[in-house]
Amino acid sequence: MNERTAPQRTVLLRRGEVHSPADPFATAMVVERGKIAWVGSEGAADAFADGVDEVVDLDGALVTPAFTDAHVHTTSTGLALTGLDLSGTPSLAAALALVRDFAAARPGDRVLIGHGWDAARWPERRAPRRDELDEATGGRPLYLTRIDVHSAVVTTALLDLTPGVRDRDGFRDGEPLTRDAHHAVRAAAFAAVTPAQRTEAQRAALAHAASLGIGSVHECAGPEISSEEDLTGLLRLASGEPGPRVVGYWAEQDVEKARELGALGAAGDLFVDGSIGSHTACLHEPYADAGHTGTAYLDASAVAAHVVACTETGLQAGFHAIGDAAVTTVVEGVRAAAEKVGLARVRAARHRIEHAEMLTPETVAAFAELGLTASVQPAFDALWGGADGMYAQRLGAERARSLNPFATLLRTGVPLAFGSDSPVTPLDPWGTVRAAAFHRTPEHRISVRAAFTAHTRGGWRAIGRDDAGVLVPGAPADYAVWRTDALVVQAPDDRVARWSTDPRSGTPGLPDLTPGTDLPVCLRTVVGGRTVFVRPGE
Repeated sequence: MNERTAPQRTVLLRRGEVHSPADPFATAMVVERGKIAWVGSEGAADAFADGVDEVVDLDGALVTPAFTDAHVHTTSTGLALTGLDLSGTPSLAAALALVRDFAAARPGDRVLIGHGWDAARWPERRAPRRDELDEATGGRPLYLTRIDVHSAVVTTALLDLTPGVRDRDGFRDGEPLTRDAHHAVRAAAFAAVTPAQRTEAQRAALAHAASLGIGSVHECAGPEISSEEDLTGLLRLASGEPGPRVVGYWAEQDVEKARELGALGAAGDLFVDGSIGSHTACLHEPYADAGHTGTAYLDASAVAAHVVACTETGLQAGFHAIGDAAVTTVVEGVRAAAEKVGLARVRAARHRIEHAEMLTPETVAAFAELGLTASVQPAFDALWGGADGMYAQRLGAERARSLNPFATLLRTGVPLAFGSDSPVTPLDPWGTVRAAAFHRTPEHRISVRAAFTAHTRGGWRAIGRDDAGVLVPGAPADYAVWRTDALVVQAPDDRVARWSTDPRSGTPGLPDLTPGTDLPVCLRTVVGGRTVFVRPGE
């Protein structure tokens, strides 16, 4: 009998702040058989004290629903945590030094894997050359992804392990690999990762997620991203060991394959286009710094066929679409599917669009009409937005200001689910909420409360569960305990973050996330009533 099937304990948590719409002033909570049994006041908690297995003194800590990260690449996240991470390097020279040190420290690895370089943020303004990487690694195979994971630089040794790659679309000698060439070298690199290395990386990623108060992750797997063995191994690991829940998506148009692998949908990173940073997001108008409009991988007829197949077999469909032309393609395809199988059935399926960064009023309205969930990453704006950011470099200032319009999506009634796309941006749930509430473009900001909901309940709703992600009786006991400063209340339409501490609001408070303030620290994470993380010393 493992932790997932062991008998549940009844626990009373008291003397804290419990974030619950059932009682905005709750200070105590009872968990029984893996579900929330009661929330209420400290005085009323005395009635439960003798009938529980454990009493937890919160000592003023905040209890919230555990976060759900709606877009994660778990193995890649773990490899970045345990391996070579270049996301913080200030220059090309510093990145090459880290590559050299990493290669020296890992003499037994069949292939070296790293992530996170971003030439747009380096003074040299260029990617590492192959000869530089050959020298830094001593001629060993190396796969090194750009921060958006849509292009990579590699060594000659890895090219030699990938037959025919020099003849594939996306191979231009001396430039980062994109499209089919990139997919081929990625497959070769990950094929060299041993099952033991993969499991180590998955455990590391899930443990890190738990330490941040994340109780669920949506794994976005696929044949061009990971492998069937990677997904099934992760689902098996998550079901057999304590840790965050894992919901799997498989990004392939083979609907039966997704079902066989245990995925909730043939969805996730089913690519309609690429990324803005790699100039492969598909646009209506050319890039400001390149004479083309990016890359289209699927057309509207292919989208429609996939949505029909998923709807008829009871699976979610979903697509990776970033550029405005790609989002238009998805909308046209889903609308055509609705004409064939019926709008009500399409809406009920809660099909998803991942990223959806470049939207127009027409596509936003279509999302609401078709019941599409926008699975979005606010940290993208924090990292790449602003007048001097990568978005402005690639698209020009006017188009850049239109990206990630969270307020418009909410006002129009589009369901939001927040994620990180880790390792593209780090697992950082409170940082994600802050990024949405303090979007670099003020008209796109949403309240902290709305952002928190999108990162908790929104992830559950995105998988068809309306009974979870909130601390009310009957909901799954997935929660986190936080050390934080005084709580504040923000009105849901307060786009400029006017704060109130008036208890008459009757609204549960949340931490003050104003830029410059300290983010809450996770003390404990509980999934299904079982503790999966306790901060040392607590």
